[in-house]
Amino acid sequence: MPSAPSAVPAAAKPSVKQPPAADRVYAHVKQGVLERRYEGGTLLTEGELAEAVGVSRTPVREALLRLEVEGLIRLYPKKGALVLPVSAQEIADVVETRQLVEEHAARKAVPAPAGLITRLEELLARQKEQAATGDLAGAAVTDRTFHAEIVRSGGNEILSRLYDQLRDRQLRMGVAVMHSHPDRIAKTLTEHEEILNALRSGDAEAAVDIVHRHVSWFSHLARGEVR
Repeated sequence: MPSAPSAVPAAAKPSVKQPPAADRVYAHVKQGVLERRYEGGTLLTEGELAEAVGVSRTPVREALLRLEVEGLIRLYPKKGALVLPVSAQEIADVVETRQLVEEHAARKAVPAPAGLITRLEELLARQKEQAATGDLAGAAVTDRTFHAEIVRSGGNEILSRLYDQLRDRQLRMGVAVMHSHPDRIAKTLTEHEEILNALRSGDAEAAVDIVHRHVSWFSHLARGEVR
């Protein structure tokens, strides 16, 4: 009598390797700060974060040290980590740096290549959709990407890397502004459209002027002169 065929073991599914525990805590806290789930003035404890991410306290400490170096939190021994609010000086510093980089980039982007125009059109359409659905965090990311594309179009890698260092501060400020001044997003979309039209028509000076006005609004915010 023939023997029954032996069962063929099913192929084992490859396991998805999780990032290191400290990286998971870092990403969790950073995203929470940038999206304002952890607002300025919030005190985070190691125990709460360890439980939220499902890790021990050791990687939490490592992650918090990284975030303190980046200026997002301040550590207080035996108490926890305080999420630092966005200061008027920080806004002023970011605005000044953005003006220097973005106005130069806008002038250099003319004549704008077709690929840049197409990309900016896509980003503007996406930001309009995000604004319509109330996705403020997503709209802030798209807002920042819109400007970064213009900077990158100049082909200056050093300048692009410098601009990328502002990313987290820009996102945090952008989300905060959209929450506290929800009417601002409509004006932002209008100004993005004006920047796009100036680049499309090859008017470098108009593009620079609109970028200056667009970015300067944050400095008025820092001084309490919101328009």
